[in-house]
Order: sequence, then C-alpha cells, then structure tokens
Amino acid sequence: MTATGGPLAGVKVVELAGLGPAPFCAMLLADLGADVVRVDRPGAGGADDLLNRGKRSVQVDLKHERGPQAVLALAQEADVLLEGLRPGVTERLGVGPDQCWELNPRLVYGRMTGWGQEGPLAHTSGHDVGYVSLTGMLHLIGRKGGPPQVPANLLGDFGGGAMYLAVGVLAALLEARVSGRGQVVDAAIVDGTAHLGTMLWGFFGSGGWSTERGTNLLDTGAPYYDVYETSDGGYISVGALEPKFYAELLDKLDLTGKVPDRDDATKWPELRETFAEKFKQRTRQEWTEIFDGSDACVAPVLSMAEAEQHPHMAARETLVRRDGRVQPAPAPRFSRTSNPAPGAIAAPGAHTEEVLRDWGLPQDLLDSGAMHSAPR
Repeated sequence: MTATGGPLAGVKVVELAGLGPAPFCAMLLADLGADVVRVDRPGAGGADDLLNRGKRSVQVDLKHERGPQAVLALAQEADVLLEGLRPGVTERLGVGPDQCWELNPRLVYGRMTGWGQEGPLAHTSGHDVGYVSLTGMLHLIGRKGGPPQVPANLLGDFGGGAMYLAVGVLAALLEARVSGRGQVVDAAIVDGTAHLGTMLWGFFGSGGWSTERGTNLLDTGAPYYDVYETSDGGYISVGALEPKFYAELLDKLDLTGKVPDRDDATKWPELRETFAEKFKQRTRQEWTEIFDGSDACVAPVLSMAEAEQHPHMAARETLVRRDGRVQPAPAPRFSRTSNPAPGAIAAPGAHTEEVLRDWGLPQDLLDSGAMHSAPR
C-alpha cells in the first residue's frame, strides 16, 4: 500500500527566508513531505517564486521586541531550522543555535553560505560564480582555447550548496533521533562544489585529466562526448563512451569502417569534423527519429520550452503544471511513501494564524505585533 504525504511527513522545518540555495533546500524538504514554515519579514516578496512552493509562510518583525521570541517559539516545536545569512547574523538577532538549543536541544540547525562559517572569506559577499571559481570546477568547464563557461548557478548554489545542505540536515536529523541532540550543519558552497568533483580530482591526481579545457574525455575533448549542430540550427548530444555504444553510433551515422581509431587522440580533430559534417546533413528531429530507441547515447538538446513535450519526460511527468506554470515534479520518487504533488506558492504571511494554531504557539505573538498575518 502506498502512503501519501512523502517520507518526511511529520518533520517540522523552520526556514528563515533568504535567496537561492537555502530556499531550494527547504522546497526539497517540502517536496518530500515535511511541514516547512518560512519566516518572512513584513513587506517581503516571493509570491511568484517557485522555490516557495509547498511551504507555509508566517511574517515576523525581527525588529519588534518580541520578534526573536516568535522565531524561537517556532524553533522550539521544529525538528530543523534552515538559514542562509552571513555567519553570526542569527546570533546577533537572538535566534542562533545556542539560543534555539536552550529551548529545543534536538533541533538540527542548517546553515547555508558560500564561503562557510569560518575562513578568510567567511564574512565577505559573494555569488555562485565566485564560489565555484575557487574550487577548480569552473576552470574545467569550456571548450579548448575558450574561456571557462558559467553553468548558470546549477553547479554551486544548487548542486554544491542546497543539495549538500539537504543531505547534511537529513543525516543530522537521523543522528539526533538516536542521541537526542541537534547540531549545526555548516553547508558551504565551496565545500560541496569541490566534493562534487571527487571523481575528476581522482582523474587529475592520476594524470588522467589535463587542466587544459576541452582536451579531456568528459569536457568536449573527446568527439564522441560532445554536442553537434544540425541542419536546422538545433543540437544533438552524443555520449557514446563505451565501445558497444560507439559502434551503434557509427552504425546509425553510416560511418562504420569510415573513421579513424577513436583511441588515437591525435585523430580526434579529424573525427570531430566528420561527425560535425554528418550531423549537419539532417534536422534535429530527423536525427532524433534515427536514434530513437537505440543505445548510441544520442539525444536532442531541448530548450526549457520544449522539454515538457518530450515523450519520455511526459510519460514520467517529470515536468508538471500547477496554476498554469510548468515546474519540475518532486524528486526522487518513492515506492511506498509517495511524494505529494507540488504545493502552492506560499504568499508571505498567508499562514501565520494557521501555523500559530497548528504548532501550538501563543496567540499573543500575533496580537503584540511581533507576527503579522497577510491574506492568501
């Protein structure tokens, strides 16, 4: 029997509203069934931000004399608190780990920063592109002879940041259920991004990865792991690493026995030129049909506007619609405790009275002006 609500049903999370990776982590926990309450400040925006889906929102005036008390009251009832502010800010606000643990020693306190809680850069400003720059990972992305290519903010903010915060919080939550004690999870984007590159660091250490971009197996150096333009200006990706998949690639391209040995890297420019000329002979859709169902590891490069319509994406409902907006469905999936559908975007302050009631917080926090309620 499948249970609804997700595997984190019953877990209570407080999120101090911020930008980027911490809200994404909180969204992920909500997607998995946690009851996430976002603490917004009066006048905050975010009513159209998909990262706020599936959460409930309360408004707290942290400048009010009882504002910190409102956050601490939430923390007292929670399993997890997430914050993405600069090191030391929550302590100055009166809602740091020690203040929370006085009321709730089991609380897991998740902290999301770019540079980490300590180190020479800990208190300086930054953004994703700067964080990943110091890890060595941005340097390796790009074509031979070209500059590093910025991978939006997927590598740092969300890959090296939010996902590591989520893993750390869940690990600490499991440990707290055994020990009865919470702890700080220091999730730094520089740490997580470097950790994502573990396999490549292994290649580099053994001499199997060059610091020259576009010359390695997985960075467009190998012509059988790259993207090629089609006759209509579209693109096809090729990832035929294994010999049997590469053989099928050549077969579908009608190039069997007509190209140089791929194991001879000196022949890669010639091989790349052959592939480029071949793919330019047909449209992206024609190549998609030719490779459909094959093991050649070839796929059309779809835009965000196109991805929803692909048969596989549609069959799995990887992208869904809510309130007329396309968005990714919750992931991963579970066989027994199925994920809830993507929740509505929480308007700031829309759930203040509801959360006060559900979490058993004193009504006078609202009456005093420390908390505010806004229409849904």
